[in-house]
Amino acid sequence: MSLKGKVKFVSKDKNLFFATLRKRVDNYFEENKISKTANTAMVVKSVVLLLCYILPFVALLVFQPALPLSLLLWFIMGLGVAGIGMSVMHDANHGAFSSSKRVNSLMGSTLNLVGGSTFNWKLQHNILHHTYTNVVEMDEDIQDRLVLRFSPHTRVKFFHQVQWLYAFLFYGLLTLYWVLAKDFVQYSLFIRNGVNANSAAENRSWLLKLITMKVLYFSVMFALPVFILGIPFLEVLLGFLLMHFVAGIILTVVFQLAHTVEGTSHPRPDANGNIENDWAIHQMNTTVNFSRKSKFISWYVGGLNFQIEHHLFPRVCHVHYPAIADIVKETAAEYGVPYLENETFGQAVRSHIATLHRFGRLPDLNEAIG
Repeated sequence: MSLKGKVKFVSKDKNLFFATLRKRVDNYFEENKISKTANTAMVVKSVVLLLCYILPFVALLVFQPALPLSLLLWFIMGLGVAGIGMSVMHDANHGAFSSSKRVNSLMGSTLNLVGGSTFNWKLQHNILHHTYTNVVEMDEDIQDRLVLRFSPHTRVKFFHQVQWLYAFLFYGLLTLYWVLAKDFVQYSLFIRNGVNANSAAENRSWLLKLITMKVLYFSVMFALPVFILGIPFLEVLLGFLLMHFVAGIILTVVFQLAHTVEGTSHPRPDANGNIENDWAIHQMNTTVNFSRKSKFISWYVGGLNFQIEHHLFPRVCHVHYPAIADIVKETAAEYGVPYLENETFGQAVRSHIATLHRFGRLPDLNEAIG
């Protein structure tokens, strides 16, 4: 069944919240003569994070250090993978890195560098997640995963009662699953459900590119160090798994702290596929900020702790979110719209664990609210 046009937002009362907010944010950039895209700080950060991924790998190949130092370098690469995912390719694939499509395409392709697929990511994230946030039928990012339940509207299984204990272990498998299988699963899924509207010929061409990219990625990660440079396979495998475990935990936790925490809603469409709410207010009800005042977290996670601002203005580079956050919060208060946030990272993590615990014990009630 095609998902295209299946769910839509229908607001009975015309709400001026987003129109007013958008005008105020636009005025901020115009009055301060600031571009909405990347600045020098963003370019420097992108270089730093890319080097955190590339330089340790070069050091592994050139110096072939002992296992403890080798694992440390793989660990740093994991930090780099997560940083690239959150701070570099994310903005670029939203068209927020540059006003140039070519530059956005180049920086967005850094996802391919770490083993992912830009094409699938844009369909899953830009279209499904950003449009239908926390709508379980549409938002792939909050659909149940193997032994994890992220919605009050899906079936409860007995092991979900302790998911708050084992969830973080499975979070560490995210990017490993991504580079091994997820892109191929999504390739097939998005064709079947109509999210991918390309022709059959275009999809065959894309599948060939996808296979080629995966072969190149694993050749660089394994064939080069093992078969050409003679580094022991088990040492490379252990480091590779460590890198992805680090990246997986960071990426998954950061995402979950923005949507699977206390206070967010999980609306269901009615029989006609309508969600009775304004789209922008829906984003405010399903999205939570965290650690807005932490400069380090804001730098490393690519402004994803300003998730509200990101969902409302995805084509604005994240380096500008701290400046426009007060505008968003003040406008929300003016129109009686919730502005959800956890002040610290610790509060956000505790809220996420509490939500995992709650979802693990909730009955399977489709009429559940929130």
